[in-house]
Amino acid sequence: MSLWESCHDAATYDPTLNLSEAYNGVDELMRQVMRVAEEFERWACDHVCFDSLGDVWPYLLEDRFGKACLEILEPIALARFDRADCLRVALRMRLPIALAPDLPVPIDVRVASPLANSGFREFRIQTVRDRIEEDDTEPFVASNDPFDADFGLSYYSVYGVGEDGSLQHIANRRSYEEAANLLRMLVPGIALPIKPTSCSEPQP
Repeated sequence: MSLWESCHDAATYDPTLNLSEAYNGVDELMRQVMRVAEEFERWACDHVCFDSLGDVWPYLLEDRFGKACLEILEPIALARFDRADCLRVALRMRLPIALAPDLPVPIDVRVASPLANSGFREFRIQTVRDRIEEDDTEPFVASNDPFDADFGLSYYSVYGVGEDGSLQHIANRRSYEEAANLLRMLVPGIALPIKPTSCSEPQP
């Protein structure tokens, strides 16, 4: 219903948008809406950490799902929705997504330093990506397209955070587990999460 209503809202505000013509009838539009919703529901069951949700799942879908879908696809292009788009929609919905080997999931983990005289107030593991045609590395955050062709694969940068908030780069690792294990060796007693979820908002 969320996606159905969002499509019709879009058509209300754009008089050039003819949903019935685009789908050769309203019945096909409904079939595509149902297909997208079912595809996303199956994907969410595999990748969303429901225990970390602060909202009731059906209400959250009702409030955000349709709008998030139309941020990545036009109302007349629902037939193009595929499994990769499920992650795009989930990030726009600010859902907690579990790390998985086959998913580029943005994370930003910050943990206070347990060492009184370490020189850092906290340590940070953040996903980053390199631009393919430039010598430039950028944070990979929830507002980014996880499958942006301008970037290579995401990886994990380890930082120490000074008292003034400045970042001191320590190392890069290909997986969160490797980054976390490095910090555990360097900072005994650090309380890093075993399985972090995607960050809902980019942190400064």
